[in-house]
Amino acid sequence: MSRIGKAPITVPSGVEVVITSDNFATVKGPKGTLEQKLPSGMIIENKDGIITVSRPNDNKENRSMHGLTRTLLNNMIIGVTEQFKKTLEVNGVGYRAAKSGKTLTLNVGKSHPVTFEETAEISIDVPSPNTIVITGCDKQKVGAFAANVRGSRPAEPYKGKGLKYEGERIKRKVGKTGKK
Repeated sequence: MSRIGKAPITVPSGVEVVITSDNFATVKGPKGTLEQKLPSGMIIENKDGIITVSRPNDNKENRSMHGLTRTLLNNMIIGVTEQFKKTLEVNGVGYRAAKSGKTLTLNVGKSHPVTFEETAEISIDVPSPNTIVITGCDKQKVGAFAANVRGSRPAEPYKGKGLKYEGERIKRKVGKTGKK
């Protein structure tokens, strides 16, 4: 059995989970609503606020989808109660982030400012010119949006200039030493 897949999920109060017969899950909570089609081979049971996921047999595909299905459901429940957050740090002389309205503007050493629009699922906050906080209910969308923002100028290994995730360690390289 999968260690992750067999762990039960407790549904907190204020969260409504509806799973149809074709494994289409809808989770409603105080922070929003998420919908997702889960793998069809899994058996999902919701009894008295505890969700269990089991697999019909030990085929390789069912074993691989068992833990995934449980994790997707758990992430949906966490997302509508607490929301997911990614924090980016801006490093470099003259590099800064600013938010005006629903637009994030980055000045990161390019000839033009780079802009990103806030969506209905994703909210952007800039508490300081060197910090960007991206929050949302859907873990996959938050991660993809943060990766797109970071992709505009990833941190380089020589001076560490660019955007990096909070807590990310940039492996530094030694530059040229010059001819002697």
